[in-house]
Amino acid sequence: MKNILIVVDMQNDFIDGALGTREAIAIVPKVEEKIREFEGEVFFTRDTHEACYLETQEGKNLPVPHCIRETEGWQIRRELDALRETEPIDKETFGSRELAEKLALLNAKEEIGSITLVGLCTDICVISNALLIKAYLPEVPISVDAACCAGVTPERHENALKAMEMCQIKIIR
Repeated sequence: MKNILIVVDMQNDFIDGALGTREAIAIVPKVEEKIREFEGEVFFTRDTHEACYLETQEGKNLPVPHCIRETEGWQIRRELDALRETEPIDKETFGSRELAEKLALLNAKEEIGSITLVGLCTDICVISNALLIKAYLPEVPISVDAACCAGVTPERHENALKAMEMCQIKIIR
């Protein structure tokens, strides 16, 4: 059985760029430590938008250009990227079907013991990916390390953690 760590969207624009927060900056060392100490496979997701972002539904609802492909804001934070062993999974939506399908295929080959998610933003992409993975792999234990996540606001972070907990996702505090 293998364990999986998913590092969600730890990109410059979400840390100290266009949509950065103090809370996002604060979790970087914790996420780095989590990756270094994790025994298992580590996957990274990368929010990816094109230059026409403002014309998309997301862009109309969140008119802040961010994570535009090939920009500095799109890049995974340098110290975390240095720990990456596989290509990031680029995603244009909050949750990645590609990630969930990849995990389902891995589980079919060798049973996954657990999946842990960390990253940004708890209340958007972390929760979306956790619930999507839960739909694809309902019997695999899924957890979210609250200390290695940050939301748009601390209140939204907590709300997302409570929602995931109600959906049988273990919250590590």
